[in-house]
Amino acid sequence: MTRTEKIEAFLSELKTEIDVLSMVDVDNIESYDDVCYQIQENGGFDEEIIYYANAIEYLAKNDPSLQESCSLAAEMGFATENLNSELLASLLYSQEIRNEFEELRDEIEDFLSEVEDDEEEEEEEDDE
Repeated sequence: MTRTEKIEAFLSELKTEIDVLSMVDVDNIESYDDVCYQIQENGGFDEEIIYYANAIEYLAKNDPSLQESCSLAAEMGFATENLNSELLASLLYSQEIRNEFEELRDEIEDFLSEVEDDEEEEEEEDDE
């Protein structure tokens, strides 16, 4: 199995809401940060919650005080007059997706390290 095939198989099995394979160029992955950067650049962490009722329900369940979502909006430079429930819910949900993906950091880094070790071993065998 080639390096690319190994990485594709691994990424397709990750427990995440993100369709990682559609977001990354597997040939340009050396680290977790590479994976994250490519997902970010392709909008993989940006999720929208549309419709007022859906947004209010999500916020009521996940941020009833609106402190976290308003804080995210402020960090991103949104003016108060531009805030609405859909925007706040979308920001909070996108942050949740980023945080959940961050929990996969060790798993991804360990896997990529193993792939690199395997490649080095194969190169050493070829040199002999």
